[in-house]
Amino acid sequence: MTQRILYVEDNPNNMLLVQRIVEADGYTLLPAKDGESGWATAVTERPDLILMDLHLPGSMTGFDLTRKIKQNANLRHIPIIALTAFGNAEAEQACLEAGCDGFLTKPADIRQIRAALRQYLPQPVMGRERDTAVYAYI
Repeated sequence: MTQRILYVEDNPNNMLLVQRIVEADGYTLLPAKDGESGWATAVTERPDLILMDLHLPGSMTGFDLTRKIKQNANLRHIPIIALTAFGNAEAEQACLEAGCDGFLTKPADIRQIRAALRQYLPQPVMGRERDTAVYAYI
């Protein structure tokens, strides 16, 4: 069974780009466009990893959703990697305090995304390798 990655992201271009990266490497992407749908997907699907945008539409931010997941006994073990445009030390600290296990900034390099996936999903990558010199603007 392929490993499943929940990506909570409201920007369709970012979603499509990350989907292409993770699916090319043999993972299954579970998309969610806001915190509420991210929560519902996390509860019903129990993904192997979560990529989390922090600034989401609706009443639940990525920070809120991260805290909610980490407070749930059935979900707290799932690694959450923040994927955000705010790449300063304060943003990284806020992500870690909310419960994120990792932090990537946008635009993220394809190599960084792949390295993070491999760090938290140790099974061998099943897909074909793509040009890692290309930068993914997400």
